[in-house]
Formats: sequence, structure tokens, C-alpha cells
Amino acid sequence: MKYRISSRIVRAGVVVLGSALVIALPRASLPATRAAAGMPPVDVSALYKITLNGFEIGSLRFTSSVTPSTYTLDSDVELSALLGAFHWRGVSRTAGTIAGAAPRPAGFLFEFESTTRSGSVRLGFDRDRVASVSVLPPSVADDGLIPVTEQHMKGVLDPLTAILALTHGDGNPCARKVSIFDGKQRFDLVLSYNRQTPIGEGQAEMATVCRVKYVPIAGFSASEETRAMASSTGIEITFRSVPNASLMVPHQVVVPTIVGPAEITALRVDIKASGRGEIALVN
Repeated sequence: MKYRISSRIVRAGVVVLGSALVIALPRASLPATRAAAGMPPVDVSALYKITLNGFEIGSLRFTSSVTPSTYTLDSDVELSALLGAFHWRGVSRTAGTIAGAAPRPAGFLFEFESTTRSGSVRLGFDRDRVASVSVLPPSVADDGLIPVTEQHMKGVLDPLTAILALTHGDGNPCARKVSIFDGKQRFDLVLSYNRQTPIGEGQAEMATVCRVKYVPIAGFSASEETRAMASSTGIEITFRSVPNASLMVPHQVVVPTIVGPAEITALRVDIKASGRGEIALVN
């Protein structure tokens, strides 16, 4: 159970920041694709803390470098529990180009190791589709698993590239849908507006809270955990606007679990935007 909960935290963090949380972007999804087009040069370095039911269990570091034509994104997640008896670390990296109205990944790598196992996921892309998949150790056959087909891997982005689409651009960050393939599962995250909430020093700044609906498509079994995630109405992402950098920075991710809420909260975000100096957001 500890490992499954950790996987959900990582997915939420990496996909919406960077888990976690763990993506496809149809060209018809205008708010997201327009946000991806014409991105100004910007570098981001962020540190988040991860808590489970109020107890701090780890950290997430995220860096990105974006130009009008290329991008690279990295995340590093470490989790520790049971006084260090359980340890998990996951490192992700993606790189690609920005062509036309959407980011176009070239390749994605996710490597993890824990006290009980280690492995990796590699995805190769050819234009707007996944061309190659390598998962180690290989997935165990499951008769109850809904298979992933070639159609499911068309028009998709990797989990880290999805962050690019979610966070770049002005306007309403909640009016978006991202479709994800993480090497094993194909699922959608549907964002909808929830509320405004005060944030920052003296709580003078208002942030936007989006409700997130997890929609499994393929590569999953109808387990109790999957059903709980799919029916949950408590998954939320809080975005903090940075107009000077044309960014919507994820400030907090909340994912309900059977042992209490898992939260990923920003401690510090450093932004370097071309021609606009440096910006630091501190929790």
C-alpha cells in the first residue's frame, strides 16, 4: 500500500508540476495549444515539500528551460517514511521542440529506485505519437487490465511536457484537459474552475484553485484504488499567476488518499524571464 500511495503522489506532482501530478494535448484544445505557441524564453527552478496527512515525507525539485523553439524539463522526487525504513526516489527528464501551436517531445525518461525495487520508463516520439516504449522491469500480465492500443498513443505528450502546456500562458488555467500516457497508463486530467483563495505574504494575492477529474482510459485495472481516484471530487491544483513571465505556477496540489490528504506545496520558485529580470516566489 505504501508503494501505491507513493506512486499516486508522484503522478500528481509530476503531471501538474512535477509527483504530481503524472499527458496528451489534442490540437483542438485551443486554450492549452495557444498557451504553448510563441512561448517567451524563461527558466524555472522550484522546490516543493510533500506531506501525507500533515506529516512531511519528501520533496520535489523541478527545473525547466524554455525558448521559442525548444524546451527541457527535469524533476527529482524523494520520499521517506517509517523513520527511513521506506525510501523512494524518482527522476524524470524530457526535451523537445515547439512547432506550430504545440510542444513536440522528442523523448522522455523516468527512473526510480526504492528500498524494494527499481526500474525505468523510456518513451520515444515521432511527431505527435509515441513511437517506442521501454518499461523495466516489464509489466506483469494482468487479465483484468484494459490494454493500451496504438490509437491511445496518438496525439499524446509525456507527463513533464504536459506541465509546459498547463503552466505557460495567461488566462484561466482551469479551462483545460490534458490526456496522458506515462508509459503504462493512458488517462485524462480534466480541469474545471473551483474558487479563488488568498495566498502570499499577508495573504493579499489571490490564487486560482482548479478541481481535477482523473479519467482512466487504458492500461489500468478496475481496482478499488482506481475507482476511488476516478470518483474523487477532492483533487485540486492551486495556480499562482506570474504575469511578468506569462506563467501560471502550481502552488499546491492536493490528492485525497485512504490515509489522509497528500499535498505538494511550493517552498520556493525562482523564475528568470528574458528581458524581465528574476522573480522569486516564496511560500
